Amino acid sequence: MDTRFKIPWAKPILYGREKVHLVDALESTWISGGYYVDKFEEEFTRVCGSKYGITTSNGTTALQLAILALGIGAGDEVIVPGFTFVAPVNMVIEAGAKPVYADIDPLTWCIDPKSVAQRITNKTKAIIAVHIYGNVCDMSALAELAKKHNLFLIEDTAEAAFSQYKGKYAGTFGDLGCFSFQATKTLTMGEGGFVLTTNAQLYEKMKLIRDHGMRKDKRYWHDAIGYNFRLTNLQAAVGYGQLEMIDRVIEERQRVYQLYKTHLGNEKGIIMQHFVSQVKPVVWAVALRVDTKHFAGDRDFIMRALLDAGVETRPGFYSFDVMPLYKAPLLPISSEVSAEVVSLPFFATLSEEEVAYICAYLKKLRK
Repeated sequence: MDTRFKIPWAKPILYGREKVHLVDALESTWISGGYYVDKFEEEFTRVCGSKYGITTSNGTTALQLAILALGIGAGDEVIVPGFTFVAPVNMVIEAGAKPVYADIDPLTWCIDPKSVAQRITNKTKAIIAVHIYGNVCDMSALAELAKKHNLFLIEDTAEAAFSQYKGKYAGTFGDLGCFSFQATKTLTMGEGGFVLTTNAQLYEKMKLIRDHGMRKDKRYWHDAIGYNFRLTNLQAAVGYGQLEMIDRVIEERQRVYQLYKTHLGNEKGIIMQHFVSQVKPVVWAVALRVDTKHFAGDRDFIMRALLDAGVETRPGFYSFDVMPLYKAPLLPISSEVSAEVVSLPFFATLSEEEVAYICAYLKKLRK
């Protein structure tokens, strides 16, 4: 925790036997690969209801592994949302492919299937659906588009682990579902990532790429250009302890979200993210759109004022059309949402008194 803040934006919570498993992993001397990597892969895949799962060093390498496994590269186009954390776009560029930016839905802030449909060309090879802040994209519409145009569908589930859409977990609808276990995530091991799939061939290809393209039965013989995307046994031990207590973690996060909803759900100038009826979210971050006509200043003014009150916040992700590096066309909804989103503190042990303090101070900033 950063001692500058009375209430930090996020804080990892250790509810269970994380320390016990971590010490066990240390004493086993298997601190790279080992029992906990295998056990976490098995259990996380089972909990999510998928067939195959593979750990990676972080959520970004999970995306990179997915892109490499699908053979996406030079000359290919991949449709991405205009409003998201940058990792999926960077990994498309890293593969030598071209990101094509679709706009988002103004209420859910997830990629808009209508915008996706308008951007499909004969060069399009995949769609990346990013589940924002715990929300889940319209996977029925996106899966239909992917099937119609013979495209791969990748889910970036870094912010939506354990969220559900039509009774199924996010990350289990596409060809590949990618996860992050970074320190602020619902399930954390500090860093770490995961890829789910129901395709045995993709699973075997990812195992090969993850470990330098080297055969398991013939050491130092390489059948593919590979990388070191491996997770350590120490991280997996922490993650396994988290997974044992995941029901409690989810319950507490839902409690905190409901407190925010009670305080801010019907407040003038404050718009909470919308979840359609088919989505059962496990919220990663409480993000709000602030209508600055009702406040004494813009979004950044609000964030500075909250910081002065001891409350750490985060802005929305910058839309790609406002960052020159990415050469994106105008994305009006992404730009508008990007400029107005502020993300409030959110973690499982946040108290009712702390939420009330945050919300009361935010309300005081209105005109």
